[in-house]
Amino acid sequence: MSAVAGLLAIREQVLAGPSAAATEAQHAKGKLTARERIGLLLDAGSFQEVEQLRRHRATGFGLEAKKPYTDGVITGWGTVEGRTVFVYAHDFRIFGGALGEAHATKIHKIMDMAIAAGAPLVSLNDGAGARIQEGVSALAGYGGIFQRNTRASGVIPQISVMLGPCAGGAAYSPALTDFVFMVRETSQMFITGPDVVKAVTGEEITQNGLGGADVHAEVSGVAHFACDDERTCLEEVRFLLSMLPQNNRETPPAETTEDPADRRCEALLDLVPADGNRPYDMRKVIEELADEGQFMEIHERWATNVVCALARLDGQVVGIVANQPQSLAGVLDIHASEKAARFVQLCDAFNIPLVTLLDVPGFLPGVDQEHGGIIRHGAKLLYAYCNATVPRISVVLRKAYGGAYIVMDSLSVGADLAFAWPGNEIAVMGAEGAANVIFRREIAAADDPEAKRVEMVQRYKDELMHPYYAAERGLVDDVIDPAATREVLIRSLRMLRTKHADLPARKHGNPPQ
Repeated sequence: MSAVAGLLAIREQVLAGPSAAATEAQHAKGKLTARERIGLLLDAGSFQEVEQLRRHRATGFGLEAKKPYTDGVITGWGTVEGRTVFVYAHDFRIFGGALGEAHATKIHKIMDMAIAAGAPLVSLNDGAGARIQEGVSALAGYGGIFQRNTRASGVIPQISVMLGPCAGGAAYSPALTDFVFMVRETSQMFITGPDVVKAVTGEEITQNGLGGADVHAEVSGVAHFACDDERTCLEEVRFLLSMLPQNNRETPPAETTEDPADRRCEALLDLVPADGNRPYDMRKVIEELADEGQFMEIHERWATNVVCALARLDGQVVGIVANQPQSLAGVLDIHASEKAARFVQLCDAFNIPLVTLLDVPGFLPGVDQEHGGIIRHGAKLLYAYCNATVPRISVVLRKAYGGAYIVMDSLSVGADLAFAWPGNEIAVMGAEGAANVIFRREIAAADDPEAKRVEMVQRYKDELMHPYYAAERGLVDDVIDPAATREVLIRSLRMLRTKHADLPARKHGNPPQ
């Protein structure tokens, strides 16, 4: 056999995997193999593998007799819609995808290559954690991954796709990345598994109940997306990549659109009730404003009182942060503040302009919120906006009260432009609450306290909450026709495209935690 024929035989063996039985077992669990996943993620025929023939050098516990090629992780690069993307994928068929020294070294190398090339990194996670037979060498391998995750943060987009179990320290790498995708029923994340939980606390719970996709998408906020199957999940990853730049030195890719920049959005007048107490779905507003009505919501099912989404206006990617009156009346609470703050930071890191849509009655009051640290959590969102240097535009749709108005990217914290609809109410608090405080003596002394209270509420509205009060004082740049919102945003973003802003020289800030 010639040398080339020998190479081809080895390569054929590697591509086939350890055995047909192992592949069948993977499929029987409803999971694809690592190579099948890479094939769905990347453009056809674009994958270039790195260190395909790598094998471990460990001995003891029978390892010396089992040295499969790839050592349980496939690494390399390819393209998504023609743009370079680096990827590594655990192969559960080999050592259960467990991480050993050689396995970790391969991941370290591909991460270093992604950082050097300035291209996104996608990890396809389906591994059993550290390879116990290799001891602390495996743990050190995780440390190298965490260090690189942190070094790459804000430099290249990092996306973690959970396609199987992820336990212990292995869960921290996804938590350090920009986005986490999970698949229902087949992927889980937890620091300590159900058996340990039961032994320590006596609580009985399933793997999915402890750390399944829906738990992390709705309760913990660890997962940004939860999908029904792997194919849908990987399609969503491809779509997300189409909205992100290659690195922090580039802008997101623009697309041509047939949606006119001056399209009037007459439907907004019906979507948003004039009565400030009536709820509506803010996602319908975003759909009306975005090109072709398309947007990608981040953390759709966690902290639903705020909406964070990537969309396009005139073909350019923007990040949208919006209060959701349909959930908790759109108030800001601990989770909403955290969710929005991280999204603002992401957009700022990757040169994505920010559009903020306000309809916020304030911060959520309550003992649980105060004791849970709403002050420091709300400050995270304030810090993120104040620190952001990308173009920033805010629009007050209806009400914007108190500290929540300031925090949601008002002009006073550095928004480049602020607009308001004609029915806006920008104030320290709602008129009824304000009147009860300011005029409580007059109300109490009146012959008809209720009639006096109604009179004072109206007086407060007339003097301090009329739609042009903020505009007269330069707190908003203009009061606009709601139907012209899309056109106003696009014109403003075109002007701000060349915005340049520098932060003071410093090693880094110390944001509230």
